[in-house]
Amino acid sequence: MLRFLQKFDWYLITSVLIVFSFGLVTMNSFTGDSHYFLRQSMWGLAALLLMLGAAFVDFRFLRRTSVVVTLFLVAVFGLLLTFGLGHIAKGAKSWISTGLFSIQPTDPAKVALIIILAKYFSRRHVEIAYIGHILVSGFYAFTIFILVALQPDFGSAVTIFAVWLGMVLVSGISKKHLLLVFSITAVVVTLLWNFGFAQYQKDRIKNFLHPLADVRGSGYNANQAMITVGSGKLLGKGVGYGTQSRLNFLPEYQTDFIFAAFAEEWGFIGVIILFILFGIIFWRILHYAIRGETNFEILFASGLAILLMTHLVINIGMNIGIMPVTGIPVPFMSYGGSHLVTEMLALGILMGMKKYSRATHKEAIHNEYLGT
Repeated sequence: MLRFLQKFDWYLITSVLIVFSFGLVTMNSFTGDSHYFLRQSMWGLAALLLMLGAAFVDFRFLRRTSVVVTLFLVAVFGLLLTFGLGHIAKGAKSWISTGLFSIQPTDPAKVALIIILAKYFSRRHVEIAYIGHILVSGFYAFTIFILVALQPDFGSAVTIFAVWLGMVLVSGISKKHLLLVFSITAVVVTLLWNFGFAQYQKDRIKNFLHPLADVRGSGYNANQAMITVGSGKLLGKGVGYGTQSRLNFLPEYQTDFIFAAFAEEWGFIGVIILFILFGIIFWRILHYAIRGETNFEILFASGLAILLMTHLVINIGMNIGIMPVTGIPVPFMSYGGSHLVTEMLALGILMGMKKYSRATHKEAIHNEYLGT
């Protein structure tokens, strides 16, 4: 029994479950319809079982090129399906309905990107100074980036770019190539602004630059989020007593603005506790990165940490008015099954890697370079 329990990282699992519980309590209406609470509870149970089950799998098969390429192609195919079968929600055609529930292919595509980049850089990071490796890895990321940006889902497109850039930096990019990357980024952003972004997305960015210019229109959500966060003060108004969220002054408080709703009810002290929990989550993920058997495990854990950190920073930033409003969820906390299942599965993969993790082994890495 003890050996069975040791397969799980209880620091990680406990922290994730507490953050998930914070989200459930925040989105619960307590009176009347608890639609979000009930559906998210079911998604949470399914995601938890999937995460625990993944901890028993030997994921060394993910190092195989055929497996990685297949995952990437499936991710691309899923994104292409949204253009034909998807339905529009919140201004983006990002969801595919199955009748019982909707799936957002963007979420698993992010993890698929991490896996293929981890595979690519694990055997080439010593040659990262060659521009060709930057371009090839950029092709993988750009393929997913452009399919997401055309939905249009600006927030997810930004996280995809952040994952690629972060993993390139971890692999050791040169300064001149880093300058080239930022130059290409400027060109891509310019093209997206003129030909890709929807008008409401341009309005959000304009409102970010001039937050008080249209508080009754495009800036309403951001302004209400800042008011909500500030109204929590030190100790908060109490669970279930958040007036801004419960009286619907704050829109989308179960999803995009759940951090603001949480801050109103729990206050500054509650936010500090939330940050501590996320700190533990990132500590455990980076622990796996340090103890990865080969560069693949190291880069996968690093990419996952970058993905979750990007989500957290962007969401909190837009809730406190220092970043544009985008549809980016708080990991493990915001309402939504696709991102929750994907995030917990990714953590399950990490725990599965724990079975063969150890201090970096020179022979294993040498074989990885040789492709054996």
